[in-house]
Amino acid sequence: MFRGRAEKKVMEAGYEPARLPPGQYLTEKWPVLHAGAIPATDLATWDFRVTGEVESELTLSWDDFNALPRTSHTQDIHCVTRWSRFDVTFEGVHWSALEELVQPLPSARFVVAHAEQGYTANVPISFLRDPLSLLATHADGEPLTPEHGWPLRLVIPGKYFWKSAKWLRGIELTASDRPGFWERYGYHNDADPFEEERYAF
Repeated sequence: MFRGRAEKKVMEAGYEPARLPPGQYLTEKWPVLHAGAIPATDLATWDFRVTGEVESELTLSWDDFNALPRTSHTQDIHCVTRWSRFDVTFEGVHWSALEELVQPLPSARFVVAHAEQGYTANVPISFLRDPLSLLATHADGEPLTPEHGWPLRLVIPGKYFWKSAKWLRGIELTASDRPGFWERYGYHNDADPFEEERYAF
């Protein structure tokens, strides 16, 4: 019954029902969900680091980061709490601009995204290299708001949105997979919304 109502709403909005993963409903809003408080950020002291299985570790200031080549992509996002939002346009820096600077080692197979307040999210490095992935500073033509991850959030396509860590401060490349914050609390490691990989049990 839920699936039928959700698909009907998607069709009424002019979209193909297949875009909506099972168990999701379509919203035009962008709900705010996160663990902990919104961090206070001073761009004068903010930095971004790339560490781990790389030839050259890297630390960038906010100005340095924004001097990198920029791009934008439009994609759908899906939250594990069952809402989906279509056609969100993110703008920022693609990982390829940083990869060129740090030169990952052959052993670099996974990514740990490090965010404020000790939050982490993990994905295979292939997801970071996806053309639609982004280290985003803007959404829908405006700078990210603090509640949505300003000044920087990771955007990982094809995964539940908890993998797209808010308030991003670094990328660590690793040889082995390490569960992130929500994965340690029982969330599914792969997080594919079309397979409903919400929880590990």
